[in-house]
Amino acid sequence: MSSTVVPELAPQTLTIPGPPPGGAASPGAGAAAGPSPRRTGFRPDIEGLRAVAVLAVLAFHASVPGLAGGFVGVDVFFVISGYLITGLLVREAIGTGRIRLGEFFSRRARRLLPSAAVVLAAVALAGAWLTVPLRRTDLEYDVLAAALSAANWRFVAQQTDYLAAGREQSPLLHFWSLAVEEQFYLLWAPLLAVTALLVARAVRRGRAVRAAVTAVTALLTLGSFALSLHWTHGSVSLAYLGTPSRAWQFGVGALLALLPWHRLRGPRPLRLLSGWAGAAAIGWCVLRYHAGTPYPGYAALVPTLGAAAVILAGTPDSGGADPVRGGLGVGRLLSGRAPRAVGRLSYNLYLWHWPVLVLAEARLGTLGWPARAGLTLAAALPAAAALRWIEQPLRRNRTIAELPRRGLSLGVAAVVVPVVLALVVGTGTLRLLGPATPVDMLGLPPGSPDGTSLLARTAAPLRPGPAVPDPAQARKDFPPDGECEVAPAVTAGPACLFGPAGGPDRIVLLGDSHAGQWFSPMLAIAAERHWGLEELVKQGCPLAEIPVVNPQLGREYRECDTWRADSLARLRNGPKPRLIVIASLNRYTDDRQLLAEGWEKTLTPPRALGVPIVYIEDTPVPGEDVPACVSGHTADPAACEFDRARAHWPDPLAEAIAAGRMPGVRSVEVNSVLCPGAGRSCPAVLERILLYRDDAHLTNVAAVVLTPRLERLLAGAGLVPARGEPGADGWTTLLRDDFDGPAGSRPSAADWQYDLGTCYPGCPAAQWGTGEVETMTDSTANVRLDGKGALEIVPTLEGGRWGSGRIESRRADFTAPPGGVLRIEASIALPDVTGPAAAGYWPAFWTLGAGLREGFTGWPGTGELDVMESVNGRDSVFGTMHCGTLDGGPCQEPKGLGSGESACPGCRTGFHTYAVEVDRTAGAGQVRWYLDGREFHRVRADRMDAATWDRAVNQGQFLILNVAVGGNLPAALGGVPGAATEPGHPMRVQYVAVSTRGGARP
Repeated sequence: MSSTVVPELAPQTLTIPGPPPGGAASPGAGAAAGPSPRRTGFRPDIEGLRAVAVLAVLAFHASVPGLAGGFVGVDVFFVISGYLITGLLVREAIGTGRIRLGEFFSRRARRLLPSAAVVLAAVALAGAWLTVPLRRTDLEYDVLAAALSAANWRFVAQQTDYLAAGREQSPLLHFWSLAVEEQFYLLWAPLLAVTALLVARAVRRGRAVRAAVTAVTALLTLGSFALSLHWTHGSVSLAYLGTPSRAWQFGVGALLALLPWHRLRGPRPLRLLSGWAGAAAIGWCVLRYHAGTPYPGYAALVPTLGAAAVILAGTPDSGGADPVRGGLGVGRLLSGRAPRAVGRLSYNLYLWHWPVLVLAEARLGTLGWPARAGLTLAAALPAAAALRWIEQPLRRNRTIAELPRRGLSLGVAAVVVPVVLALVVGTGTLRLLGPATPVDMLGLPPGSPDGTSLLARTAAPLRPGPAVPDPAQARKDFPPDGECEVAPAVTAGPACLFGPAGGPDRIVLLGDSHAGQWFSPMLAIAAERHWGLEELVKQGCPLAEIPVVNPQLGREYRECDTWRADSLARLRNGPKPRLIVIASLNRYTDDRQLLAEGWEKTLTPPRALGVPIVYIEDTPVPGEDVPACVSGHTADPAACEFDRARAHWPDPLAEAIAAGRMPGVRSVEVNSVLCPGAGRSCPAVLERILLYRDDAHLTNVAAVVLTPRLERLLAGAGLVPARGEPGADGWTTLLRDDFDGPAGSRPSAADWQYDLGTCYPGCPAAQWGTGEVETMTDSTANVRLDGKGALEIVPTLEGGRWGSGRIESRRADFTAPPGGVLRIEASIALPDVTGPAAAGYWPAFWTLGAGLREGFTGWPGTGELDVMESVNGRDSVFGTMHCGTLDGGPCQEPKGLGSGESACPGCRTGFHTYAVEVDRTAGAGQVRWYLDGREFHRVRADRMDAATWDRAVNQGQFLILNVAVGGNLPAALGGVPGAATEPGHPMRVQYVAVSTRGGARP
């Protein structure tokens, strides 16, 4: 069965072939050519060969039909470069006994870097005008990498990263080949210089130098070629862009310059045939290679050896006859005036054409090949100007050429100028995008469980405001599942079980990254029912059993097949789960029959388990970088809407389920909300929620907002118990988080949000209204899971500034039902520190009234219940209620109605349960505090008027966990943070639970 090809990153989006050979083929440097000591003249055929290479590249990038293999021009350039530069260096070593590295790099610097610097500067400045802010940020990083000759490794990192896929191409992607060449010669020239010094005293220095350099070159060429084959098999991006896997092509050119080809005897027709065969091989590659060709690998041998054959055919023989002049050889054709003119322009034309194409499309949209070809031709104008007024004057300038340090200084300046421009433009762009803050959903209603609205309808209309998350945040808004979404090269994922382990009460989330995007909702749904969540997700791997090519690996995705079989075996051999949730990208192939058969093969084993299976239909695929677009249209995100027809593909699995052909499998969909109505387009931002983090995946915020809807759909289908169904003990769980997850990861974004800084938005009460001195952050240095089933909140001290963590429940509707009881509890181990080292520590678990979120004012009337507070490492805890007015009033503010210190000698060394119950049963009307099930404080409703009580405890609460440093309460008990106070002691939380009993259901 033939493989189904996934749209590839390589070679189509990787192949922007390399630079010309450092100017050595120009008349001014042409004496470097040729292996014969009697032949040091200019090789016009090589200049013409450069024209062939650059025209192939240009035709490829212009998308000219039939020339899809034009990317092989890079191989031709590398062979020419290795031939000319190695010949130059070896002749110098033979003639002088050494290689002057300063002179060598000075020549390269003044020949190559100024023209490149002009292009980089132009791109840095044009990018500020032609690109949107988020893409502009990426572009300025590209300028930095290109200026520092490290562009190839930046693009390797991007194109081997599945999570970075979907971004638009860089206008500097073609600088990867310049980086490869510079990195090669930074090592090659010194290596040859050392070799020359070692054999400089030989009797026959010329023969010794050639023999030694040839041996080194042969070893390097063979080793690099072997590595190229290995990397082509394992990671095409690394093989294509990596310097070690490209060095062998320079080596082939070097061997041409080193071996005594001029002494070979043979009939002249054989030489002619060699040249034409080499040219034919290059032409055949241009016509026959395409994006699906495994490259470089063995396929790169054809254009590489073809270029070598053309060069060899023009090498003078032992009699000194010039095969280029006269005769019928390919060299005569390449030596014509037109090919040589293009060859002289090739470097600058190569530098300019790709930025012109990419920046034009950034402004005008996707263009057809005639327009691209026209733009490529237009790039000859700035290329010719750069050749005429930059490259040639600087190369021929005697003042610069007479001392190597002047050329090197020019090269340094050519690096510094674009770097400074990139930093200036990039810094301005970062200021425009705003600070890198965590996502803030305060002020937004929760997700709607039903209807056509994404967010729940409230009495107050949705306020206008920026998209949440903002574009920069959206790029990084991934599911908080750590390493559980396994990379393409991995064949078996880790054991990723969140929540209670070892039992059947779990949901299994199975599929590719389009299943992984549902991690947060599934974790929240499982946690509400005290179930676990097992995640079996692999990037870019269709769950349906179909063959695909992985764009990061650049070959058939065998790892996917292995992973799929392993995951199904885990399901078969492990305890049966309560529910299997599957999802997958629905466009690995447009062959509907193949896809339907693949689903049947995959789902047959899990269906045999007798476990309910639910398929979440694939979400819309925008096909464009949504955060980048929104960053350029913050005031009008409707400009980033995308075509509905392209975003939705037919879904054979959903159709089979609907038709009853897949018994045991149900389907649910949220697309009617993500792309509402029947118009021609789908929104990128809906009700202020930025829906997509790239060109295909939902932001985690969007997934979290959809949690109530998914929960209703699953419960309505009988796949999970409905929320609010009481357990055997009569308690109905509203929230439970057991803080299971990978070590160092964040708590569930579906349940928790961060408080940041030193006050709420608008700063209605500085220092959180209590005088504490820390700054709250969302860093995992301050708030993290420990990987062992506990949340850690850790105060830190850096540069004399305290930092810590404070998280709130997203839900703010926790209230006792009329005639019933609300219970809020947590299992907590207090920071294990005492004495002077604990001065100022203030861990707490508490609630605030929901009304506070409406403008963050109204305290203490909106209510506060301090379930647990402890200060200064004392072996005691407090429970307190706040209500009424700021001074005095029924709750004796600001002191509140407190328990006083309640002894707790083991609360620092182990977990203890802290709880508060709001009791609304008939005749009760009270709030009770518990420590390990023992009541230690109570406040009755009859201590205040009914309105004050009702507002304080019956209008909804949200939970807070934090560790403050300093403040009024620690100070009142003699604890002020000072030099002796030790950072780094965490409050550990084993679980948090909210439940109700009796009365009407909330």
